Amino acid sequence: MTNIPEGDLDYRAWLQESPLPRAVPEAARRMAVYGPADDPLLCTAAAEWGRAVRAACGESPARLARDPGGAPSVPCVAMGLLSAMPRGLREAAQAALAGAPSDEAYAILPVDGQGVAVVSRTPAGVLYGVFHLIRRLRLGEPLHEPCVSSPKNAWRMLDHWDNADGTIERGYAGKSLFYRGGQIDFDEGRVRDYARLLASVGVNAIAINNVNVHETETRFLTEAHLPGVARLADVFRPYGIRVFLSINFASPVDLGDLPTADPLDPRVEDWWRATADRIYRHIPDFGGFLVKADSEFRPGPFTYGRDHADGANMLARALAPHGGVVIWRAFVYNCLMDWRDRRADRARAAYDHFVPLDGRFLDNVLIQIKNGPMDFQVREPVSPLFGGLSATNVMLEFQITQEYTGQQRHVCYLAPMWKEVLDFDTHARGPGSTVAEIASGRLFGRPHGGVAGVANVGDDVNWTGHSLAQANLYAFGRLAWDPSLDPAGIAREWARLTYGDDPDVVRTVVGILMASWPAYEAYTAPLGVGWMVNPGHHDGPNPEGYEYSKWGTYHYADWRGVGVDRTMATGTGYTGQYHEPMRSLYEHLETCPDELLLFFHHVPYTHVLHSGKTVIQHIYDAHFDGVEAVAWMIEAWRRLQGRIDPVRFERVLARLEDQMQRAVEWRDVINTYFYRKCGIPDARGLHIYP
Repeated sequence: MTNIPEGDLDYRAWLQESPLPRAVPEAARRMAVYGPADDPLLCTAAAEWGRAVRAACGESPARLARDPGGAPSVPCVAMGLLSAMPRGLREAAQAALAGAPSDEAYAILPVDGQGVAVVSRTPAGVLYGVFHLIRRLRLGEPLHEPCVSSPKNAWRMLDHWDNADGTIERGYAGKSLFYRGGQIDFDEGRVRDYARLLASVGVNAIAINNVNVHETETRFLTEAHLPGVARLADVFRPYGIRVFLSINFASPVDLGDLPTADPLDPRVEDWWRATADRIYRHIPDFGGFLVKADSEFRPGPFTYGRDHADGANMLARALAPHGGVVIWRAFVYNCLMDWRDRRADRARAAYDHFVPLDGRFLDNVLIQIKNGPMDFQVREPVSPLFGGLSATNVMLEFQITQEYTGQQRHVCYLAPMWKEVLDFDTHARGPGSTVAEIASGRLFGRPHGGVAGVANVGDDVNWTGHSLAQANLYAFGRLAWDPSLDPAGIAREWARLTYGDDPDVVRTVVGILMASWPAYEAYTAPLGVGWMVNPGHHDGPNPEGYEYSKWGTYHYADWRGVGVDRTMATGTGYTGQYHEPMRSLYEHLETCPDELLLFFHHVPYTHVLHSGKTVIQHIYDAHFDGVEAVAWMIEAWRRLQGRIDPVRFERVLARLEDQMQRAVEWRDVINTYFYRKCGIPDARGLHIYP
């Protein structure tokens, strides 16, 4: 354990270690482990159970000698591999796990009505099962309640945008956990505690450096830096987490080894094959490469007249002998657009680039697709690329770090947004063709699939800057494992694990979390328009910050109306990238959902929404209502004084009070902007600055 301020409970996040107010079941006080005694994940599972029980009741569980001939003779927690379990337990667990598609699945089974067994085909599955049992212990749920849980996504990954100088691109929680002063330099105890948090929610992969790879990080592929990467991998390995590197596609050139990075040049292919061999000598379970290429001035195969399949497949061939994969980001678009051209549309880009390549990518390539077609806005439609690729592995990318959703100065619980994306029906194979089914690989029978999230952590003592932002990290892992979970249920689970069982505290925390995304959307981005932020750092209101820029992020507000015409009939044709019935739903004003109206249509301010309000009145009302929601959050939190330890209470209160000031600024800037555009007063007579 790294040194932390005495009594700082935020550091422990949802893995709190306070004594439990209830009796610990007798079976929890003993454990038996079945499997190789030196397996690092089984050792971790046993250590985590011991730690949880010791925290709960002050005593470490007794370690029973395992008896391969039969089940334990006294009630205990028996954990281990299916293949190593005593015969009776093995047969019961084998039947329970028979329908589980993943080797990381686990079964929790009662033993003689008193004990409990945690069984999996793999050590990682045992670890996940033990963490689930720890959740039950902390929540006061029956330990022996039978269940089988199998992850829906093979890859459950965090992408760190950390730089070697210690900064984090779009980081809002301090400096990097991994780097200092241009070197791989980390507090091993702190990183181990981070690995615990990730493993407890089922994360099994991590890309440790920024997708925008700079000069120093380019050298992570070399002998000079790989020992440091290997030391990081050593910390994550006992928690079942495989390490990935973001790579610079032009590495052969930038490292001075070759005059070209042409993916079809045999010298380049040989260079990457030798590089992969070198990496795996240091890190035998290395996950693979994450690649941002031909995007926002990053190098890629376009430089040589090649396409994305050429580039990705060349890297995939280098990794294939070692079991590695290439995760190739679909965030590719023209970032030198002309704002005068109303037919140009950045939203079309990913689909236009990648659908023609469908079926050409090797089986160890995954195309990583952002949840929306633009860039992690507070409200976007789901990317049509999910319904467009049927012969290619895909991976869903969320942004846990709150770049456009409040930068962790504002509370904004993102699980409800993510859930809408996961449940979105693309109709790619008729009804039921959800994004969750596509990202997992199940819908089209693909060998790989998964969900990635851009990490929101740094070296702040509470990990995420805003203590309530921990809920987003927790919810990401839970939804990546099981997309069917309810965001409110996840929030309740997180609140109880983090703050305890006081019903008023839990009710208030869940209420704030569930109100936060709608509130943030209300006072920032009306009706799906987005992008009204200050350029560069993306913090604070600036309605025309990007309106005449090269980045293709326009709302086209004038004195008559606002919104982007993306219809097939009169606009950019973007709606045509969806399958029916979504294509027609978005195409027509009569059916387009209000919350996305201005993403798909340019309309007069007097256009009447399905809600019965005009567009302009909705804009005014939403911004006032959003501020009122933040005021409610502050008052609700203040009522918890004395029920939450003062350090955590004051940290959250300070953030909420700062959020209030920022929400008022958003309200006044946006409302005044539109009032000046259209000259239509607020029907309620509320004050809008002229």
